[in-house]
Amino acid sequence: MGLKFKKSWRSGPVKDLGIDLGTANTVVFVKGKGVVLKEPSVVAIDLNTNAILAVGTEAQAMLGRTPVNIAAIRPLREGAIADFETTKRMLKYFIEKALGKNLILRPRVIISVPFGTTQVEKRAVLEAAVQGGAKEVYLVEEPLAAAIGAGLPVEEPVGNMIVNIGGGTTEIAVIALGGIVKGVSVRSGGDALNRAIIEYLRKNYRMEIGERTAENIKIQIGYATMPNPDIKMEVRGINLRTSLPMALDLSSEEVTNAMQEPLSNMLNGIKKIYEKTPPQLASDIIDTGITLTGGGALLKNMDKLISKEMNLPVTIAENPMDCVANGTGKIIGSMKTLTRLALYHA
Repeated sequence: MGLKFKKSWRSGPVKDLGIDLGTANTVVFVKGKGVVLKEPSVVAIDLNTNAILAVGTEAQAMLGRTPVNIAAIRPLREGAIADFETTKRMLKYFIEKALGKNLILRPRVIISVPFGTTQVEKRAVLEAAVQGGAKEVYLVEEPLAAAIGAGLPVEEPVGNMIVNIGGGTTEIAVIALGGIVKGVSVRSGGDALNRAIIEYLRKNYRMEIGERTAENIKIQIGYATMPNPDIKMEVRGINLRTSLPMALDLSSEEVTNAMQEPLSNMLNGIKKIYEKTPPQLASDIIDTGITLTGGGALLKNMDKLISKEMNLPVTIAENPMDCVANGTGKIIGSMKTLTRLALYHA
């Protein structure tokens, strides 16, 4: 592994790919086309034959609804590969779907990984991508890709702070001169918010709901702060005392209260990185502010919560869910000038 690139990256009729391989969703960027695919990182497998029955959106629809011989699997947890074989097969599916199955040449791929990913975890991603159909694989750290995708001037000698709230992790980094000066990967993201809602209903109402219901609650009536007291949502689940169906009206205020712990974990990570930032760069951030990317940036009033806690301006990037994938795409188009941003594995 190193930072030197082969000439083959810039030659030949190969369609290069950028992949945001996320815990919750995978987003694929094709050079010359932009983002072409955005699907859940879920695979449905027949346990009897080991055959893949569905991937992505179709597989997600099976979560919590499969018969005993079918398993709907999310092969990544908190930004890392938890199931290597399934991740490999999922990557192969997404690569083929993005480029077509009849590939003359195997594609070259840049994949984002969380900040602080271990060498073992990086190796697993590299090998999964190669076995999944990639010719050459490069890795770039997620917050750096997010910052590039959000259009931040990462190459300049000015401090910029990025907070990328994904499904499994929240990536927080201060970036200057093309690199991460201070960064951390907090193992708390959109999935943790969903789990907090599930646990709240279990504890306070003895109601059991699934992940997709929790996700819908978060999207529809979830607020990071200052919830609307007039907004409620009917939630249906299973009564844990009687095992019978039940329904209740859940308020946005309750959802905000339910999500306090994972939100606090994210805020603590942001504060910790800012406190460790060199004074000159910290001073820059007072002017440049914090940029939010990732699906979690879309949680209502998330920008207001962070701005209030940090006393800094906060901006939500345009199309925040696509920023990491767009960042990998921009790196593909600027390999000569951005070579120090990526890790290469032959």
